[in-house]
Amino acid sequence: MNKNLKSEEGVTLFWFRRDLRINDNKGLYEALKASSRVLPLFIFDEDILDRLPPDDHRVEFIYEGLGSLQRQLNECGSGLVVRKGKPFEVFIRLLREYRIEAVYSNGDHEPYGLSRDEKMKALLESHGIPFFSFNDHLVFGKNEVLKADGSPYLVFTPYSRQWKQALKMSGASHYPSESLGQNYVRGDFATFPSPEDFGFKRSGMEMPGLRINEGLIRRYDKTRNFPFMDGTSRLGPHLRFGTISLRKLVNMALNLNEVFLNELIWREFYAMILWHFPKVVNHSFKAVYDRLSWSNDEEAFRKWKAGLTGYPMVDAGMRQLNATGFMHNRLRMITASFLVKHLLIDWRWGESWFGERLFDYELSSNNGGWQWSAGTGCDAAPYFRVFNPTEQQKKFDPESEFVKKWIPELGSPDYPGPLVDHKMARERWLREVKELVILSRKNH
Repeated sequence: MNKNLKSEEGVTLFWFRRDLRINDNKGLYEALKASSRVLPLFIFDEDILDRLPPDDHRVEFIYEGLGSLQRQLNECGSGLVVRKGKPFEVFIRLLREYRIEAVYSNGDHEPYGLSRDEKMKALLESHGIPFFSFNDHLVFGKNEVLKADGSPYLVFTPYSRQWKQALKMSGASHYPSESLGQNYVRGDFATFPSPEDFGFKRSGMEMPGLRINEGLIRRYDKTRNFPFMDGTSRLGPHLRFGTISLRKLVNMALNLNEVFLNELIWREFYAMILWHFPKVVNHSFKAVYDRLSWSNDEEAFRKWKAGLTGYPMVDAGMRQLNATGFMHNRLRMITASFLVKHLLIDWRWGESWFGERLFDYELSSNNGGWQWSAGTGCDAAPYFRVFNPTEQQKKFDPESEFVKKWIPELGSPDYPGPLVDHKMARERWLREVKELVILSRKNH
């Protein structure tokens, strides 16, 4: 423990999680308003890290974000307390080190985060310490955008209309946490642990920079579908880990581009679905699809992961993902549809692989996107919609700029032929799923 922190004085902990920024941070703002001795905390959570390799690129992204936080806090004469361990055990130790008067944080909508916070709340309250949680990573919470009868929306379009109406009524507020820098605990926080101090290794991947391009957002509806263009915002990781304020982006989108705003609302829609229907983590939203007879060919799955299916648009997308941790959204739909509908491989296998590779991996959005592509989710693509990867390439990469970038051996004997025939695969999928669709309609 740092001797300069005067641990005998009471402190209010602010626990950073998926909100790695000083500005417009709702929970941080509330903590700084309530206390003149706020001590910032981050925990490298071993309940999560134990499932990841030591060189996971998302952990490196978090570490870089913490370095930025540390520099900003140092300017206020303060800094981060950084720990590694299981949060419950870390807090047991913190309770011995500090006289904690309250703990503030921003909440989560994912099952693990909700369960973790319930345990933390119980632990802290058993010591007479209040635990305050705020909604910061979404504009609206679980029950703020519902149908008139109080049930959740299952279709995006009416949800988005109601979401926009709710926004009009409430506004996307700003929480000027950056203006209350005098209320942090002062101390000597000059030394910041290296990744190696925590047992991490550099991934070798390029970290996504934080750059908001207003011109790009203004043109977003015209450029977003073409992977050879630099036509998407690349802000996904920053939304995922909270290095940018969602409210700032929403206000910008309101003025610049409704299609971009709708993409932010899709994120909220899938978060709401996960909140109300946590079963979607392991099960199809449309339960009848859990009866599908998957082939789950492991060699075909390996080739899909490696970008060796013989369909350039699929393979280029997979190679981009493996090399950069990013995949263009159009390609997410094409590669997911191909895995499920051409190869008859369980959508959960693909969802898990994206979960390992994507910088912006977010359980609700990833799960929602995969179930949309597979036709198993709420408001999903209809079962008979099977993307033809060759036609998708003609439409969205007409000069093959994107596929040539990622498949240098394209057109040579080194590039494999198609893993499966499109016409045969489409007919097979339709046969497999048609009986389930009929059964589903009978049950409703």
